[in-house]
Amino acid sequence: MSYIDAIKNGFRVIHRNWQLVLVQLGMMIISFLGFFIIVGIPLAVAFIIFGIDLTGLIEIKDLLRVFRDPSQIVSRYFGLVLIVITSLLLYIIMAASFGMYVFGGSVGVIGRALQDMTMKFSMRTFFHEAKRLFIRLFGFTSVIGIILILAAFILGILGGGIAALVSFAKTQDSTLALFLGTFFSLILIILALTFILGILSITLYGIAALFFKDIGPVKSLREAINYLMRHPNALWLYAMLFGGYVFISFLLILFRSPFELIPVIGTILSFPFHLISYAIQTYVGLVIIAILFTYYYSTEIFSVPVAESSIPQATPQKENTIQDT
Repeated sequence: MSYIDAIKNGFRVIHRNWQLVLVQLGMMIISFLGFFIIVGIPLAVAFIIFGIDLTGLIEIKDLLRVFRDPSQIVSRYFGLVLIVITSLLLYIIMAASFGMYVFGGSVGVIGRALQDMTMKFSMRTFFHEAKRLFIRLFGFTSVIGIILILAAFILGILGGGIAALVSFAKTQDSTLALFLGTFFSLILIILALTFILGILSITLYGIAALFFKDIGPVKSLREAINYLMRHPNALWLYAMLFGGYVFISFLLILFRSPFELIPVIGTILSFPFHLISYAIQTYVGLVIIAILFTYYYSTEIFSVPVAESSIPQATPQKENTIQDT
């Protein structure tokens, strides 16, 4: 299947299910409000107790004055500090779980839309897929998180080795040290980008395998790695889409920056632009998922081009229908 066909079909799928963008916006607003309720209230109480005036602008010197002796604060207000830390951890867990639930529903709707090109968006389908995929997605992302930690550890060791080598070279020749520092820094940047692109592509294609083949987290990871080895073009497709997403995000930041430079009014004007930027980024992110799912579906599930009028109306193994619930 060509990249152009996959891109076209990805846009078609999201256009038919544009309500997913609204769902993602709703998740962002709920998470934002949840932060103020769960974390903001205990933090505000703590600031009042510490003597910070919340009616005006909080200055850096006030924060430095309060946290000048953190051990004294912990010993004196141990219960309050414990409440703030607990509320922050509770919010992180709740926000991550809620985000995973919404992501699972979005993935499920996109996957079902590829299997049935006549399907229209419904919240019933969204909640059904979110509930069905939540546990497996949570397990899969946990495995990916462990891989990311290992990758960061390896890059850290390499960075430390390069720093030690450059330090030794400085004692011999400054020109040699400059050359080695520049050369190995470029190598490290290339390795980091390779790790990032590889892990992210494995993540998305693994989620595609998890949905279409109805398998577990570890098996989905193996399936994604084997798939990329059999179809290296899938990796280049993701790299291209990732570059496009970064470019669009950069343009949105450029458009938003002038508003933030204007005092007071700029902050008010930038708020709706933040919402618009988030909506655009969400739409682009969903389109990327739909494109990758389309490419995976056509090359792994059915080895024929996927198009609006020719997608096989097949049902994968163990597929649960809405009526079964």
